[in-house]
Formats: sequence, structure tokens, C-alpha cells
Amino acid sequence: MYNGVSTIRKVVKRVNNDSPSIPRPLVRTNQWVIVLSVILTWVTGGYWILAVPLIAGLMGVLFDFNPVMYAAKAFLKKNPSAYAPEDKGQQKFNQVLAILFLLAALVGYLMHWTVLAYAASAMVCLAASIAILGFCIGCFIHYQWTQYKYRSRNRT
Repeated sequence: MYNGVSTIRKVVKRVNNDSPSIPRPLVRTNQWVIVLSVILTWVTGGYWILAVPLIAGLMGVLFDFNPVMYAAKAFLKKNPSAYAPEDKGQQKFNQVLAILFLLAALVGYLMHWTVLAYAASAMVCLAASIAILGFCIGCFIHYQWTQYKYRSRNRT
């Protein structure tokens, strides 16, 4: 029986070499795409622009293949391993958060729920902007979550 998803994952893993880290410039590019798509959405009113980082993020989480990062890889001047690494697992967690907020924003725009649309798009834009500046809100949330799970397991 043909399983298209597993076939895609196998091909993508060969393309990505299944590295445990992602070069920082590729992560930054993805963050900039999120920020710029939100700003373009606000300026033009074309809320479908949010579908670009949403689909790229979904592909990254589901298939380990983010087309934005893949395209940006062509512009790296050095070997990818020469750049500061970002943890792949952490980035996947951050991408899930971005997907949730982008999806909420897109649903807000589609349903004409202006408050939801602007609040969700502002939060993902702000988080990506702050990450570009050097502080990862998603990393902080992930750390706090793992600490909470650890403490709740070790209570006597």
C-alpha cells in the first residue's frame, strides 16, 4: 500500500541530512518571513499572505521540510555547520506556536473577527521580532514547561 506521507518524509530526510540543528541564518530567515508577512497583511489587507509562513511552518513540522529555509540555504556563503546552530527540536516547538497563532489570525480574518485576527497576528509578529533581536519567547515557554513537568513528576 502506498503511503505518500512516509515517502515524502524519507525524501525530505535525505535532503536535510537529518541534522539535530539548524543554522541560525535559516531560522532568522523564517522569522523575517513571518514578520514581513504580518506587516504586509496589515498594510495591504491581503490576509492570504499569512498562508505563506503558515504552510511553510506546517510543512516544516509535518515533513521536516520548510521551503523558506530550504530556499534560504542556497544563499549561505559557508558550510551550514559553520554557522551558529539552533536546536531542531526547540525550533519545531517554536514553529508549532507560530503555526497556532498564524492559523488563529487567518481564521480571525476569514470570520471577520478583527480582534482575534489582529491579536494573533500581532503576537506572532512580536514573538518573531523579539527572536530576531535575540530573545526566544518560545524557548522560554518550552523551558518553563519542561521545568513544570519535571517538578510535577518529582513531587512527593
